[in-house]
Amino acid sequence: MPKTASQIRARIQAMPLGEPFTPTAFLACGTRASVDQTLSRLVKTGVIERVSRGVFVRPERSRFVGKVMPEPLKVAETVAKTSGAVVQIHGAEAARRLGLTTQIPVQSVFVTSGPSKRIRVGKMEIRLQHVCARKLALAGRPAGLALAAMWYLGKKEVTPAIVDKIQRAIGASEFEVLKSAVSAMPAWMSDAIFRSGRIAAHA
Repeated sequence: MPKTASQIRARIQAMPLGEPFTPTAFLACGTRASVDQTLSRLVKTGVIERVSRGVFVRPERSRFVGKVMPEPLKVAETVAKTSGAVVQIHGAEAARRLGLTTQIPVQSVFVTSGPSKRIRVGKMEIRLQHVCARKLALAGRPAGLALAAMWYLGKKEVTPAIVDKIQRAIGASEFEVLKSAVSAMPAWMSDAIFRSGRIAAHA
């Protein structure tokens, strides 16, 4: 047990401040019960903090605001990773980031290949919403952000003009990556990308 505790403590000290983690990160150090006991003791002594059920962090502190909680996306990815699931930013937030809408989502919602769930982090709630695999193609890169935004905007909103805006926002190389995923898209989406290319060619 002391060996398990010292190994876990050393690994935690090597982690970046504010980086969330789960007990599964330490299963090479000992049994699940001994890992859980060590983490509980480290929470009591203030070395780490329990962000949510089964999610911990070595807290980052700011001299202006005090304790800084990890970003919702990092928490969502940490929770999803325990079951091998993929996480992507929700289409509403993706559309805002790409300048396609000015609406700011009021909740932290992410889409995932894993089960839908709600995670409480302090006063905030993070929602993981299960979607089909093709909506998560290219997750974690700008082209994936574009794909999520188009799914969210829908058939009527995704015009060649919107596709042009997306291309300018993510850059030429990421747009080529997006185009390479047309086989995973519904017909209306791939058609909008194709029409945009034809308009550009004739411009």
